[in-house]
Amino acid sequence: MIFRRQNNFVAAVYSMSDTPCVAYSFRMATALVTGGTSGLGAEFARTLARRGYDLVLVARNVERLESTAADLRTTFGVAVETFPADLSDRADVSRVVDRITDDARPIELLVNNAGFGVHTPLTSVDTSKHDLAIEVMMRTVLVLGGAAGRTMRARGHGAIINTSSVAGFMAMGSYSAAKAWVTSYSEGLAVELHGTGVRVTALCPGWVRTEFHDRAGITTGSIPDALWIDAGLTIEAGLRASERGRVIVIPSVRFKFLFFFVRYLPRSVIRAISGKISSSRRDSVESHA
Repeated sequence: MIFRRQNNFVAAVYSMSDTPCVAYSFRMATALVTGGTSGLGAEFARTLARRGYDLVLVARNVERLESTAADLRTTFGVAVETFPADLSDRADVSRVVDRITDDARPIELLVNNAGFGVHTPLTSVDTSKHDLAIEVMMRTVLVLGGAAGRTMRARGHGAIINTSSVAGFMAMGSYSAAKAWVTSYSEGLAVELHGTGVRVTALCPGWVRTEFHDRAGITTGSIPDALWIDAGLTIEAGLRASERGRVIVIPSVRFKFLFFFVRYLPRSVIRAISGKISSSRRDSVESHA
């Protein structure tokens, strides 16, 4: 008897005769999504549920977790486990690691998505926002990605998607630095897991229509409509890239084209552009204060 995955099912293939008989156990693949109740995380959850994945949603807000889970169960008929956790709390992160490494309830896909905008100047005396960003968008990604990588490697299959950003190619404070690290980390993890059956992808979107910018206090009126991309298309691009084994993906032809040139522009030009964007964002944050 040989066990194989077919779509989201685990199939047992009996080859005792010339014509194999396939028996399905009907255990659906499970995806764990951090920050799965808002922004791109919520879109990841809906898209994966639509594809038939069972879900583990990790977020801080218990009420929003339960509401999101109930909607997904009703709409798509999938199992949704809620996992309240503050990913800036290392004890909570350790609990998520325990869930990821639980062989009795395997996670087939990890989506490291939790994050937030950071506008605190790098010269600020108060570094608490930077500390928080490092914990949530760097250390947690490292710890959860490592836990998933070694667990999936032992099984011989699985996938990890880390939500990064095209901001990582720019020079806009600690947010850019964090996202540059996520992209570089994803490449390093992909190298380490090459040939093991575990795929690693860094999803690097541009401006996506979600609540992210409103929650971050960013005024978006100055961003041309042509630069906005749909959240659903962004997630589909990330999942498609993961399935094809691509390590870095920039969704949409527009952003691929733009950032093809960004990679070859002098860094002095990138810094100048970044300075103008950062200046407009500081002004928008001050106007929301």
